[in-house]
Amino acid sequence: MAEIKLDYVNSFIDSRGKRRYVFRRKGHKKVTINGRPGSPEFMDAYHSLLERTGGAIPEIGGSRTKIGTINALAVALYKHDVFTKGLAKDTQAPWRRIIDHFREFKTPSGRVYGDNRFATIQRRNIVAFLEGKTANAQKNNLKAIRFLVRFAISQGELAHDPTEDIDVLKADGPKSTGHMTWLEPQIEQYREYHALGTVARLALELLLNIAARRHDAHLIGQQHNRAGKLTWRPHKTLRTTGKMLSIRILPNLQAALDAMPKQARAEGVLTFLVNDYGRPFASAAAFGNKFADWCTAAGMKPVLCDDGRTRNFRAHGLRKAALRALAHAGATGVELMAVSGHSSLEQVQVYIDQVEQERAAEAAMRKLTTMPTTKAAMSSD
Repeated sequence: MAEIKLDYVNSFIDSRGKRRYVFRRKGHKKVTINGRPGSPEFMDAYHSLLERTGGAIPEIGGSRTKIGTINALAVALYKHDVFTKGLAKDTQAPWRRIIDHFREFKTPSGRVYGDNRFATIQRRNIVAFLEGKTANAQKNNLKAIRFLVRFAISQGELAHDPTEDIDVLKADGPKSTGHMTWLEPQIEQYREYHALGTVARLALELLLNIAARRHDAHLIGQQHNRAGKLTWRPHKTLRTTGKMLSIRILPNLQAALDAMPKQARAEGVLTFLVNDYGRPFASAAAFGNKFADWCTAAGMKPVLCDDGRTRNFRAHGLRKAALRALAHAGATGVELMAVSGHSSLEQVQVYIDQVEQERAAEAAMRKLTTMPTTKAAMSSD
């Protein structure tokens, strides 16, 4: 198979005669990538480096593809508006990785899927690609492959959808609890370490104040401050509802904003959150990674969750903490949606249910401890 040429990747033969691949981009450290260009492990690392350094992902094998093949359809998809404009950036990168893995997947004869004509693709080919993956991986992989298949149908390359009857595994064990929700002890621990006047502290107060996703938080700035309220369109809903959120700046956030030194940011920068050079974070991922460093510096320890997974306290957990605090304050489902930007009551009902369970359980236990007859009955047992 011909060698795949990738932007920013150079190769050389080391002292042992082995070919090595190095990712080199101006302004960033050199990174050696293990594996061979085109392999799943190599492409995962390559795409990750592109995202971290703020670069666009180039076409793979675009000049070598034959019309009508899976490779050709994938390259066409990556250029099409349905992909570039129809999908959020946070979705494009992982789905592209999955599709590239599908292209590189080999048949029993050793032929890669990408060289085959799309018109010949069958259900069993997709099932073979999904086999051996976890339930969540199967679910995510199938979504991306189905997107490619339906693009092929829209382009007249395929008459039917072979993914329609494919069932993925159901996850075993407890349902995932997602990101860790910050509670008051963790919030206070973070505040004690990161004082007012630091970007780290401002990040926490901003996330708690507006219950924002990290993508919105790293972009919000003075241009969104309108008469004491932050007003913006959440990135996640730009292509769907396009709703505008307007949330009052609370005292804790205002104090954090007032405490920031003016020389902490480069000239002309409006975003509240800036990197070590006083400039906006290159991406939501860059901000998330920096926030993880701030959590580590504050001594935030990983926690073993009920679903058996170990998780760290991260930025998204503060969004959950903000919504939980609002539910404790008596906010209704509609009021929670007005802050969070969620599109349905079902999505915020989980926070209300958690708070109501805590209150109901506390009320029940209080009744138990204040009834003399019950005490006597329990002691006699």
